[in-house]
Parts: sequence; structure tokens; C-alpha cells
Amino acid sequence: MNMWNVRMRAARKIENKQAEVHISGAETICERKDIDRTASGFIHRALTHPRGWPDRIIVTIEQLYEPPLLIPMLPVRTADTSDPEQALQMVLDTLLRLDVSRKAAVNAMKVLTGKRQMRGAAIIDASSGKRCEPDSLRGVRVSRLGVDANARSSLARMLSRRGINTETVREALTLASKVAAHPSIIAEVCMSDDPDYTTGYVAAPSVGYLRIPNMKLMGSSHGGRVFFLKPGADVEKMIEYLERKAVLMEIRNPQPRT
Repeated sequence: MNMWNVRMRAARKIENKQAEVHISGAETICERKDIDRTASGFIHRALTHPRGWPDRIIVTIEQLYEPPLLIPMLPVRTADTSDPEQALQMVLDTLLRLDVSRKAAVNAMKVLTGKRQMRGAAIIDASSGKRCEPDSLRGVRVSRLGVDANARSSLARMLSRRGINTETVREALTLASKVAAHPSIIAEVCMSDDPDYTTGYVAAPSVGYLRIPNMKLMGSSHGGRVFFLKPGADVEKMIEYLERKAVLMEIRNPQPRT
């Protein structure tokens, strides 16, 4: 095995408080020869992020001792939404079609638009709407993921045809594909907390990676991520997969041009 997991987290302490604000994060799986370039790129991202200047940047580099699991990339679609009201209605309608209860969907909206920002994702029971993560402040951090080397050029071409071949989209698609590959997760909804990025998404095997533009107003730092869990699912095993299991996304089916 010559594969390594490289991840970065940047934060800044809040003045006169013990808490800190998240500035930036990134990670991938790469070969040993690419470690230096990858880590340097992540540090540059942390130092130039629109959320401001961090006072702490942590870069972790770990060798993988087991082959990553290969998972399929979700098909990419983009909705036609022109403002937050229309976008959030699209999110709600899509979740309800995926057998997420209205109560669970509404609770997820509160996570996305609330003032309190979590460091990771919330887990919500898709039926009862109850929160399931062990630590409601930390949430769940999806980690140890990347794109298979054989899929990178095809992915770049596919996203370029749509005009969305950016780090933000590639990384979100990779994360959403890992989440959707777990059988206990019905769907995911995400809205970036970056103030200059207003496109969110709903992801699930049956709808793919559905990008939803204008989920919030430009300049807003609100955002969050929610996973909808099947009732009765084993939360601990699901979290172990999301946080610890190394995966690489591959392209198994041709992507439509829509």
C-alpha cells in the first residue's frame, strides 16, 4: 500500500471565549509522491479562505494499511432555483419524496439556517425527526475519502462540460457519494457555510447529487449538513464507516449531459 490520507482543518479562536470558529477544511487520499503538493495546497486554501484568517491550521497525514473501498459516484444534476425561498422549498419537496418525514425535514432546515454552527454533520432519524449523533456540537465528520486515479480525468471533463469543475464541487460530490453508499442513510442535505458559495445540495442514490442554487443569500455564513438515518439503524456502525473507512470514488456509468 502506498496510499495516504491527507486532511486539513483551520480555525480561529473567538475573542474572550473558549470556543473557536471553523475557517476551512479539506482532505483527500493520494499516493506518497503527491503528499507535499497536496498538503501545500490545503495550507494555501486555509490562508486565503473568505471566512477569514485562521490562528490554527492542523494538517494530518496518515498512511493507509488497507485498500480503500471503491464506491460509485452519484450522478450529477442541477435544479433551477432562483432564490432561497424557492431553493428551500425544492429541498423540502425532494426530501419528502425520499420518505423523509415532514418533521425530520423541518428539523433539518433548522440546522441549516440556525445561528449555531456545528463542526460536523447532524444525524436525524428520517421518521421521528430526532437527533441521533452522540455529540450535538461536534456532529459527525466524514473523513478518509478521495477520487480514484482512473476517474479523475473523466470527472474533470464531466464537470467542465457543466461549468462546475471546481474544488468545492469535486469535494462535495466525493463526500456525498461516500455518504450515499451506506445502506442506513436515506438522504443527505447540505448548505455550505462559506459566505461566497450559495449552492447547496440534496443527495441520495435515487436522486443523485442534486445541486440546488441560491439556497441562501450571498454573504451569509449560515450552513450545515444533515444525514437522514433509517429508523432502527445502527448509529455507531454508520459513524464508524463515515469517519474511519477509507473510500475512493469511481465512475461506473456514463454521466448524462443535463
